[in-house]
Amino acid sequence: MGFFDRRSDLPLKGDASSLYLPWLIAPMVFLSAVALAGAFILNGLIGRWDRDVSGTMTVEIAAAPGDASEAAEPTRRRVEQALRLLDGTPGVASSRALSQEQLIALMAPWLGTSDVLKDLPLPALIDVTVKPDADLDVDALAKKIAQAVPGASLDDHRRWLNRLISLSRSIEWLAIGIVSLIGAVTAATVYYATRTGMAIHREVVEVLHVIGAADAYIARQFAHRAFVLGLRGGLLGLALTLPILGAIAFGAHKMQGGFLADLSLPLIGVIAVLALPIAAAVLAMLTAKTAAYGALARMT
Repeated sequence: MGFFDRRSDLPLKGDASSLYLPWLIAPMVFLSAVALAGAFILNGLIGRWDRDVSGTMTVEIAAAPGDASEAAEPTRRRVEQALRLLDGTPGVASSRALSQEQLIALMAPWLGTSDVLKDLPLPALIDVTVKPDADLDVDALAKKIAQAVPGASLDDHRRWLNRLISLSRSIEWLAIGIVSLIGAVTAATVYYATRTGMAIHREVVEVLHVIGAADAYIARQFAHRAFVLGLRGGLLGLALTLPILGAIAFGAHKMQGGFLADLSLPLIGVIAVLALPIAAAVLAMLTAKTAAYGALARMT
């Protein structure tokens, strides 16, 4: 006799008050899995942004007036001037000007790889790396570059990254709040289903009391039934979630680069999502046991 076919002295197997539980728990597990997976993916994405952008800045130098051939030499001189200034700044580890091919590759996602880009006077970009422990006054450096090099501006990635991280953290907390709310709704559903089942089987419970059955034994009957139904509903909800997670993984694999290059679910996220059916079943079991003890206390 297996765990799911465990014998019960209460006629709970065909109890209409609890048969709908799996169909209520399934969408709750589905929503929890989607929210949880989203939170883990977003957290990993934030970590990668932070590692990639931390300690870097970009200097943009507008192209000199004229067509591409006329602007090339004046723009090159501006770049060299900016590089000398940056290399002589305390706290700057390195500075490197991007080649025209790299600039075209950066613009390709928006403008394509047409040869027309090669004939346009493109701005110059300088990738700047800051020493990890450097006490660099970014605002002062930005003013210095703007005054020394015509058309130059300094972009500190940390400023917009901090705003983006704050927004992402808020979304993460929202996802955690959604999962917590879904858990509370699930517990409330199981609680009232158990109380209804206790009321329906009140006479049988009283007979069991008369023949000497302990409250713990009776409560275990309801807890076991809730665990089984919760696990079934959780597995159904997980089955509904897997195609969505598979689609996300497929989309992440298809993306070869860019700002959202890696949207894969980390291992700990996979474990957390796969554990949701067990968590739902345990929550249902504990809630049912609590509800059963409460109802039994009122019967005595």
